[in-house]
Amino acid sequence: RFWQASGESEKTSIRVKTKLEQMTEEGLYTGGAVPFGYTLVYNGRKNKKGQEMRDFAVEPHEAELVRQIFRMTVNEGYGSYQLAEYANSAGFKTHNGAEFQSNTIRRILKNEIYIGYIVNGNARSNRIEALRIISDEDFSFAQKILSQRARVNDDKRTVAMSNKGKSAITSEKWNITLYPLNDENIYITPAITA
Repeated sequence: RFWQASGESEKTSIRVKTKLEQMTEEGLYTGGAVPFGYTLVYNGRKNKKGQEMRDFAVEPHEAELVRQIFRMTVNEGYGSYQLAEYANSAGFKTHNGAEFQSNTIRRILKNEIYIGYIVNGNARSNRIEALRIISDEDFSFAQKILSQRARVNDDKRTVAMSNKGKSAITSEKWNITLYPLNDENIYITPAITA
């Protein structure tokens, strides 16, 4: 009996996953956290249980901050820490009432919903122009910036791990001083070069 229940559970899981992917591909909200810059609105449709369904809609006040985050990243080179400070000093809060963190900013910069696509796992909707907040060009450029920054950070980590015990490492872009705190940890400080 147990193996039968296990098999049914797996089949149910596959059906639910497939249905959620289909709903995403159709551009429907499937539940979960609502991205910053959006709100949920009732759309007049009802599900099989008779409950009203909701869709994403742009929230104008929050959308302006999203545009500003992309502008400051693409045009002025701001990083996620600086942007989080900017959002907090402007009085914005996340949807759960918390202050912005750098990770929240990076999630905003990576989320394709801002160019009109709902993505859930491997499923992706067709473009929904009503959800677009950012141009394709700005989004694409922001992705390149994030990718470059990630590579630089990976390089710093690699340098730190491969040169354990050395006091300083200099390359074309970085002058990094390593301070061993104990046998397992190294503290990295980027040095400003003239």
